[in-house]
Amino acid sequence: MASGGRLAGKVAIVTGGASGFGAGIVRHFAGEGARVVIADLDLEGAQALATELGASAAAVRADVSKDADVAALARAALGLGGRIDILVNNAGVGQGPQALESVGEDEFDRLFAVNAKSVYLTARHVVPAMKRAKAGAILNIASTGGVSPRPNLTWYNSTKGWMITATKAMAIELARFGVRVNAINPVAGDTPMLPTFMGGDSAEGRERILTTIPLRRLSTPADIAAAAVFLCSDEASMVTGVALEVDGGRCL
Repeated sequence: MASGGRLAGKVAIVTGGASGFGAGIVRHFAGEGARVVIADLDLEGAQALATELGASAAAVRADVSKDADVAALARAALGLGGRIDILVNNAGVGQGPQALESVGEDEFDRLFAVNAKSVYLTARHVVPAMKRAKAGAILNIASTGGVSPRPNLTWYNSTKGWMITATKAMAIELARFGVRVNAINPVAGDTPMLPTFMGGDSAEGRERILTTIPLRRLSTPADIAAAAVFLCSDEASMVTGVALEVDGGRCL
Protein backbone atom coordinates (compact mmCIF):
# COMPACT_ATOMS: atom_id res chain seq x y z
CA MET A 1 0.00 0.00 0.00
CA ALA A 2 1.24 3.44 -0.83
CA SER A 3 2.35 5.37 2.28
CA GLY A 4 0.74 8.58 1.06
CA GLY A 5 -1.77 9.58 -1.56
CA ARG A 6 -5.17 11.19 -1.70
CA LEU A 7 -6.89 8.09 -0.29
CA ALA A 8 -4.25 7.15 2.26
CA GLY A 9 -5.58 4.95 5.03
CA LYS A 10 -9.08 4.63 3.60
CA VAL A 11 -10.95 1.35 3.11
CA ALA A 12 -12.87 1.07 -0.17
CA ILE A 13 -15.22 -1.42 -1.81
CA VAL A 14 -15.31 -1.54 -5.60
CA THR A 15 -17.97 -3.80 -7.07
CA GLY A 16 -17.31 -5.31 -10.47
CA GLY A 17 -13.68 -4.58 -9.68
CA ALA A 18 -11.99 -7.42 -11.56
CA SER A 19 -12.09 -5.88 -15.03
CA GLY A 20 -12.92 -2.83 -17.12
CA PHE A 21 -13.68 0.44 -15.35
CA GLY A 22 -13.72 -1.36 -12.01
CA ALA A 23 -10.18 -2.67 -12.34
CA GLY A 24 -9.00 0.78 -13.36
CA ILE A 25 -10.60 2.27 -10.26
CA VAL A 26 -9.11 -0.44 -8.02
CA ARG A 27 -5.60 0.20 -9.34
CA HIS A 28 -5.87 3.97 -8.95
CA PHE A 29 -7.35 3.70 -5.46
CA ALA A 30 -4.56 1.38 -4.34
CA GLY A 31 -2.00 3.72 -5.91
CA GLU A 32 -3.47 6.58 -3.87
CA GLY A 33 -3.08 4.66 -0.61
CA ALA A 34 -6.45 2.95 -0.12
CA ARG A 35 -7.05 -0.63 0.93
CA VAL A 36 -9.49 -1.98 -1.63
CA VAL A 37 -11.96 -4.86 -1.47
CA ILE A 38 -12.41 -6.12 -5.03
CA ALA A 39 -15.92 -7.55 -5.29
CA ASP A 40 -16.80 -9.53 -8.39
CA LEU A 41 -18.60 -12.64 -9.60
CA ASP A 42 -15.29 -13.50 -11.28
CA LEU A 43 -13.40 -14.50 -8.16
CA GLU A 44 -10.39 -15.74 -10.15
CA GLY A 45 -10.06 -12.37 -11.88
CA ALA A 46 -10.50 -10.50 -8.60
CA GLN A 47 -7.86 -12.66 -6.92
CA ALA A 48 -5.41 -12.11 -9.77
CA LEU A 49 -5.77 -8.35 -9.42
CA ALA A 50 -5.48 -8.56 -5.63
CA THR A 51 -2.28 -10.59 -6.01
CA GLU A 52 -0.90 -7.96 -8.40
CA LEU A 53 -1.58 -5.19 -5.87
CA GLY A 54 -0.40 -7.08 -2.80
CA ALA A 55 -1.38 -5.98 0.71
CA SER A 56 -3.47 -3.08 -0.57
CA ALA A 57 -6.21 -5.30 -2.00
CA ALA A 58 -8.42 -8.25 -1.13
CA ALA A 59 -10.80 -10.25 -3.33
CA VAL A 60 -14.36 -11.26 -2.46
CA ARG A 61 -16.79 -13.15 -4.68
CA ALA A 62 -20.13 -11.36 -4.63
CA ASP A 63 -23.32 -11.34 -6.65
CA VAL A 64 -24.40 -7.75 -6.02
CA SER A 65 -28.02 -8.58 -6.79
CA LYS A 66 -28.17 -10.97 -3.79
CA ASP A 67 -28.69 -9.62 -0.28
CA ALA A 68 -26.69 -12.34 1.46
CA ASP A 69 -23.69 -11.79 -0.81
CA VAL A 70 -23.70 -8.03 -0.24
CA ALA A 71 -24.04 -8.52 3.52
CA ALA A 72 -21.00 -10.82 3.47
CA LEU A 73 -19.10 -8.29 1.35
CA ALA A 74 -19.76 -5.52 3.87
CA ARG A 75 -18.60 -7.76 6.72
CA ALA A 76 -15.40 -8.57 4.84
CA ALA A 77 -14.66 -4.89 4.27
CA LEU A 78 -15.39 -4.00 7.89
CA GLY A 79 -12.98 -6.75 8.90
CA LEU A 80 -10.10 -4.79 7.39
CA GLY A 81 -10.30 -2.00 9.92
CA GLY A 82 -13.77 -1.65 11.35
CA ARG A 83 -14.99 0.91 8.84
CA ILE A 84 -15.85 1.48 5.19
CA ASP A 85 -14.80 4.88 3.88
CA ILE A 86 -15.64 4.50 0.19
CA LEU A 87 -18.17 2.47 -1.77
CA VAL A 88 -18.04 2.35 -5.56
CA ASN A 89 -21.10 0.78 -7.19
CA ASN A 90 -19.47 -0.15 -10.49
CA ALA A 91 -20.85 -3.64 -11.17
CA GLY A 92 -23.23 -3.65 -14.08
CA VAL A 93 -24.50 -5.55 -17.08
CA GLY A 94 -25.22 -4.32 -20.58
CA GLN A 95 -27.98 -4.91 -23.08
CA GLY A 96 -27.63 -6.04 -26.63
CA PRO A 97 -29.15 -3.58 -29.13
CA GLN A 98 -32.75 -4.47 -29.84
CA ALA A 99 -36.23 -2.98 -30.00
CA LEU A 100 -37.57 -2.22 -26.55
CA GLU A 101 -40.52 -4.59 -26.94
CA SER A 102 -38.20 -7.44 -27.91
CA VAL A 103 -36.36 -7.58 -24.58
CA GLY A 104 -37.45 -10.63 -22.61
CA GLU A 105 -38.65 -10.40 -19.03
CA ASP A 106 -35.67 -12.36 -17.72
CA GLU A 107 -33.22 -9.94 -19.34
CA PHE A 108 -35.18 -6.95 -18.07
CA ASP A 109 -35.14 -8.34 -14.54
CA ARG A 110 -31.39 -9.03 -14.75
CA LEU A 111 -30.67 -5.47 -15.92
CA PHE A 112 -32.53 -3.95 -12.99
CA ALA A 113 -31.25 -6.48 -10.45
CA VAL A 114 -27.59 -5.83 -11.23
CA ASN A 115 -27.65 -2.18 -12.26
CA ALA A 116 -30.27 -0.82 -9.86
CA LYS A 117 -31.15 -3.21 -7.03
CA SER A 118 -27.44 -3.58 -6.24
CA VAL A 119 -27.27 0.10 -5.28
CA TYR A 120 -30.10 -0.44 -2.81
CA LEU A 121 -28.44 -3.55 -1.37
CA THR A 122 -24.99 -2.01 -0.92
CA ALA A 123 -26.59 1.03 0.71
CA ARG A 124 -28.53 -1.25 3.02
CA HIS A 125 -25.37 -2.90 4.29
CA VAL A 126 -22.75 -0.14 4.02
CA VAL A 127 -24.58 3.09 4.88
CA PRO A 128 -25.09 2.14 8.58
CA ALA A 129 -21.31 1.97 9.06
CA MET A 130 -20.86 5.32 7.31
CA LYS A 131 -23.57 6.89 9.46
CA ARG A 132 -21.82 5.67 12.60
CA ALA A 133 -18.57 7.20 11.37
CA LYS A 134 -20.31 10.43 10.30
CA ALA A 135 -18.32 10.20 7.07
CA GLY A 136 -18.14 8.33 3.79
CA ALA A 137 -18.17 8.63 0.03
CA ILE A 138 -20.42 6.63 -2.28
CA LEU A 139 -19.83 6.69 -6.03
CA ASN A 140 -22.26 5.21 -8.54
CA ILE A 141 -20.97 4.42 -12.04
CA ALA A 142 -23.93 5.36 -14.22
CA SER A 143 -23.76 6.25 -17.93
CA THR A 144 -24.32 8.96 -20.50
CA GLY A 145 -27.16 6.64 -21.56
CA GLY A 146 -29.04 7.83 -18.49
CA VAL A 147 -28.78 11.44 -19.72
CA SER A 148 -28.76 11.17 -23.52
CA PRO A 149 -30.07 7.70 -24.42
CA ARG A 150 -28.95 5.81 -27.50
CA PRO A 151 -31.73 3.99 -29.40
CA ASN A 152 -32.33 0.25 -28.96
CA LEU A 153 -30.83 0.24 -25.45
CA THR A 154 -33.97 1.49 -23.71
CA TRP A 155 -34.03 -0.67 -20.59
CA TYR A 156 -30.27 -0.38 -20.00
CA ASN A 157 -30.58 3.40 -20.36
CA SER A 158 -33.44 3.31 -17.87
CA THR A 159 -31.36 1.55 -15.22
CA LYS A 160 -28.70 4.25 -15.51
CA GLY A 161 -31.28 7.02 -15.33
CA TRP A 162 -32.55 5.34 -12.17
CA MET A 163 -29.01 5.32 -10.79
CA ILE A 164 -28.57 9.05 -11.44
CA THR A 165 -31.83 9.85 -9.63
CA ALA A 166 -30.89 7.52 -6.78
CA THR A 167 -27.55 9.33 -6.47
CA LYS A 168 -29.25 12.68 -5.97
CA ALA A 169 -31.86 11.27 -3.57
CA MET A 170 -29.19 9.48 -1.52
CA ALA A 171 -27.04 12.62 -1.45
CA ILE A 172 -29.76 14.81 0.00
CA GLU A 173 -30.77 12.24 2.61
CA LEU A 174 -27.25 11.34 3.74
CA ALA A 175 -25.72 14.84 3.76
CA ARG A 176 -26.61 15.42 7.42
CA PHE A 177 -24.63 12.29 8.30
CA GLY A 178 -21.49 13.54 6.54
CA VAL A 179 -21.86 11.00 3.72
CA ARG A 180 -21.38 12.24 0.16
CA VAL A 181 -22.94 10.51 -2.86
CA ASN A 182 -21.93 11.20 -6.44
CA ALA A 183 -22.04 9.49 -9.83
CA ILE A 184 -19.93 9.31 -12.96
CA ASN A 185 -21.53 9.09 -16.40
CA PRO A 186 -18.96 7.50 -18.71
CA VAL A 187 -19.35 7.47 -22.46
CA ALA A 188 -18.89 4.12 -24.22
CA GLY A 189 -15.61 2.68 -23.03
CA ASP A 190 -12.90 0.48 -24.44
CA THR A 191 -13.79 -2.35 -22.04
CA PRO A 192 -15.04 -5.95 -22.30
CA MET A 193 -18.65 -4.67 -22.21
CA LEU A 194 -18.34 -2.65 -25.42
CA PRO A 195 -19.23 -5.50 -27.85
CA THR A 196 -22.46 -6.10 -25.92
CA PHE A 197 -23.74 -2.62 -26.69
CA MET A 198 -22.66 -2.81 -30.33
CA GLY A 199 -24.02 -6.31 -30.93
CA GLY A 200 -20.46 -7.49 -31.64
CA ASP A 201 -17.12 -5.73 -32.02
CA SER A 202 -16.20 -4.22 -35.36
CA ALA A 203 -14.29 -1.27 -36.76
CA GLU A 204 -17.52 0.02 -38.30
CA GLY A 205 -19.38 -0.19 -35.00
CA ARG A 206 -16.63 1.65 -33.17
CA GLU A 207 -16.59 4.35 -35.82
CA ARG A 208 -20.35 4.89 -35.44
CA ILE A 209 -19.83 5.50 -31.74
CA LEU A 210 -16.82 7.76 -32.27
CA THR A 211 -18.82 10.04 -34.56
CA THR A 212 -21.03 10.89 -31.55
CA ILE A 213 -18.08 11.82 -29.27
CA PRO A 214 -16.59 15.27 -29.98
CA LEU A 215 -13.15 14.28 -28.61
CA ARG A 216 -13.21 11.31 -31.02
CA ARG A 217 -12.15 8.57 -28.66
CA LEU A 218 -13.70 6.03 -26.33
CA SER A 219 -13.37 6.43 -22.59
CA THR A 220 -10.79 4.29 -20.79
CA PRO A 221 -10.58 2.79 -17.29
CA ALA A 222 -7.90 5.40 -16.50
CA ASP A 223 -10.29 8.24 -17.43
CA ILE A 224 -13.00 6.96 -15.12
CA ALA A 225 -10.56 6.11 -12.34
CA ALA A 226 -9.07 9.61 -12.30
CA ALA A 227 -12.53 11.11 -11.80
CA ALA A 228 -13.36 8.47 -9.19
CA VAL A 229 -10.27 9.25 -7.11
CA PHE A 230 -11.19 12.93 -7.04
CA LEU A 231 -14.84 12.41 -6.14
CA CYS A 232 -13.99 9.94 -3.37
CA SER A 233 -11.15 11.99 -1.91
CA ASP A 234 -11.24 14.79 0.63
CA GLU A 235 -10.50 17.19 -2.24
CA ALA A 236 -14.19 16.80 -3.17
CA SER A 237 -15.45 17.34 0.38
CA MET A 238 -17.93 19.97 -0.86
CA VAL A 239 -19.18 17.89 -3.80
CA THR A 240 -22.31 15.76 -3.41
CA GLY A 241 -25.28 14.88 -5.61
CA VAL A 242 -23.26 15.37 -8.80
CA ALA A 243 -23.45 13.12 -11.87
CA LEU A 244 -20.16 13.96 -13.61
CA GLU A 245 -20.05 13.32 -17.33
CA VAL A 246 -16.71 11.82 -18.40
CA ASP A 247 -17.80 11.59 -21.98
CA GLY A 248 -15.58 13.52 -24.37
CA GLY A 249 -18.42 15.96 -24.93
CA ARG A 250 -21.11 13.48 -26.01
CA CYS A 251 -23.84 15.05 -23.87
CA LEU A 252 -23.19 18.60 -25.08
